[in-house]
Amino acid sequence: MATPDEMLQSMIANMPEKTGRSLDEWLVLAGTVSERKHGKILAWLKGEHGLTHGYANLVATVSLNPERLAPQTAGSEADLVEAQYAGKAGLRPIHDRLMEVARSLGDDVELAPKKAYVSLRRSKQFAIVQPSTRTRLDLGLNLGAMPPAGRLEAAGSFNAMVTHRVRLQGADEVDGAVIDWLRAAYEAS
Repeated sequence: MATPDEMLQSMIANMPEKTGRSLDEWLVLAGTVSERKHGKILAWLKGEHGLTHGYANLVATVSLNPERLAPQTAGSEADLVEAQYAGKAGLRPIHDRLMEVARSLGDDVELAPKKAYVSLRRSKQFAIVQPSTRTRLDLGLNLGAMPPAGRLEAAGSFNAMVTHRVRLQGADEVDGAVIDWLRAAYEAS
């Protein structure tokens, strides 16, 4: 399975053939959009230039955040996790326990830190671990149509990339039920 960085590099390499311009050329054009908002740049690239959503999103994102092109190295992944828990050290034991459980699910589990959360992936993302407040960590799970019940809530507006959420305030709350839900999400991915 390709890493997110490998997928990004492949997309950039294919851009001239698929769109007629290199990423650098698209960035110059995107820089001419007067309203420097992602949605405005995205709509302009799709409407005026016929880019697909994926390519338009890439150009708009990099146009506003050039640092997104920097590859995610092991050092920067650790830095991302450290930054997530700055001022929230009390949540780190919950994070560490969830990472331990995730790794135990199988050799194919990929832990992919992002700016605000850690994505747990297999063939696709099956969960996210996000320190949402100073006192609460949210475990987002992709559990399909499983009905929410008790601590297992519908994700609602928490994150559109998951179907369910569990709010955790202590490592002791990573109990059998949470482990079973995480395993179910893993097995469904």
